[in-house]
Amino acid sequence: MIDPLVSLAFSLHSNKGAYALLLGSGISRASGIPTGWEVVVDLIRKVAKLEGEDCEPAPDVWFKKKHGAEPDYSKLIDEIAQTSTERQQLLRGYFESTEEERSEGLKLPSAAHRAIARLVSGGYLRVIITTNFDRLMENALEEVGIVPTVISTTDQLAGALPLAHSGVTVIKLHGDYLDTRIKNTEHELAEYDTKVNMHLDRIFDEYGLIICGWSGDWDIALRSAIERCPSRRFTTYWTTMSSLSAKGRQLAERRHAIEVKIKDANHLFESLLEKVQALCDLAAPHPLSAKMAVATVKRLIVDPSAKIRLHDFVHEETEKLLNEINQAKLVSSRNLQEDLDKYGAMSELLLSVMITGCYWDNEENTQRWVKLLQRIANPNGTGNGLRLYPALLLLYGGGLAALAAGNYKTLASVLTTPNIMDIRNQPQPGCLVLYPMGVIENSIWKTLPELEGHYTPGSDYIYAKLRDPLRTYLPRDEDYNDIFDRFEYILGLVHADMRRLDVVNGWWGPHGCFMWRQFSLEGRFSTKIRPDWPLLKAGLFAGSCQQALTAKVHYDGFLNSIKNNFI
Repeated sequence: MIDPLVSLAFSLHSNKGAYALLLGSGISRASGIPTGWEVVVDLIRKVAKLEGEDCEPAPDVWFKKKHGAEPDYSKLIDEIAQTSTERQQLLRGYFESTEEERSEGLKLPSAAHRAIARLVSGGYLRVIITTNFDRLMENALEEVGIVPTVISTTDQLAGALPLAHSGVTVIKLHGDYLDTRIKNTEHELAEYDTKVNMHLDRIFDEYGLIICGWSGDWDIALRSAIERCPSRRFTTYWTTMSSLSAKGRQLAERRHAIEVKIKDANHLFESLLEKVQALCDLAAPHPLSAKMAVATVKRLIVDPSAKIRLHDFVHEETEKLLNEINQAKLVSSRNLQEDLDKYGAMSELLLSVMITGCYWDNEENTQRWVKLLQRIANPNGTGNGLRLYPALLLLYGGGLAALAAGNYKTLASVLTTPNIMDIRNQPQPGCLVLYPMGVIENSIWKTLPELEGHYTPGSDYIYAKLRDPLRTYLPRDEDYNDIFDRFEYILGLVHADMRRLDVVNGWWGPHGCFMWRQFSLEGRFSTKIRPDWPLLKAGLFAGSCQQALTAKVHYDGFLNSIKNNFI
């Protein structure tokens, strides 16, 4: 099933300006902004302390008993601060950051606010409805050069232009913190002015809705406005960190909303922004998730400020695949084709990420691809080669891409750095475990259709499997053949060198389909093995020309003996 966040990204991208945001207190809480009720409770505590009384554990109950009335935000503020200037100064401390708070990132626009602002800047969002009193959303918009129309009172609504002509509009349903008329109590939230209701009716009828940080429990009038909307021209997406409440679920069902589970608001809107931007980077009208991932990696890998986002993106996709591998049922070799197709489909997105990352790597992210491979190559359980098939695809895909781009340091790291547990539960470098006949025996590979008589069936299968994923970087078949053969030869050569001299059985290394093409063992690399050879400079063969030449002599001898036996 498609991730709801992907569906939301498609909806925003395909319907620019057709969605409105509904933001509750949850989006501002991470910035250290209190809710209106939290301000009331804090003020009651201060009043009680000055009056020499203890209002705990229920300040609102104490206030009602002491003053004979329910605590009301507006009345409380008016009684504490007599003039408009005094009231503003009183409230600034709750909603505006001090120098110390700014240094800690408090009471400033969050990553979510800034991501929303960028979506607005791109024209994807034009209407933002919020129950918050703060100005974090307005500040974030101003950071990207947008001065929105802000409606926080009925008076402002009366003179406002229609939404189609007003540009970006922020509707602050419960008011602004510098206006003591804000709505806060249950009574105040029970009913809106007629003009406000008419405005909301039009928005909920004409726009799709993205809800974040709002529970639907306390804002009675807002809930009623959503409930009475007769049409659903666009989808409603209700994002939540936990399960919706009973009232929330009832409203979601009435609206036919799609519930989207999220980590937090920052993660939601940053991920949504990246997915929408990835769709913009693609020319195809209906791009696949793998292409979106490729576009995301290309954008993030060249941006020094995006290291954290690149890390999080790669980590999330890695964990998704690992979870799928661990949950997949083990099957027998009798259904090999079905199993390979299943694992291949699971790996498609992360394979695209690996290929793109290794091709465009600037050595700053090399360890990211190594860790990705190491994570996938160590799934739960042992003794089943099929669990290593996704890692085999990743090693080949990343290695081929790195070689095609001349990223020899990346190539060397992918082959030798990952620690992969072998069948004896001993850590081994990647190239000693991940090769076709090491993951699945040749006799099993040969059970696949049309591979029965092949000398290197696993290599032939991987060769065909990776052709399309690498076509962007190697469009000519001749170039792909050459890179594939060179990679498999290097893989075998490094494998033989790392295993070193086995005095019992002699030198050995995996061999690929280059054995049966016009690939000269004698001519390959021998003239290049000198101190400035890129593979030596990348750290392979301990940087030693002599070690590389020795490995080549023995590995070539092994290959020739294999080839002679087959012939």
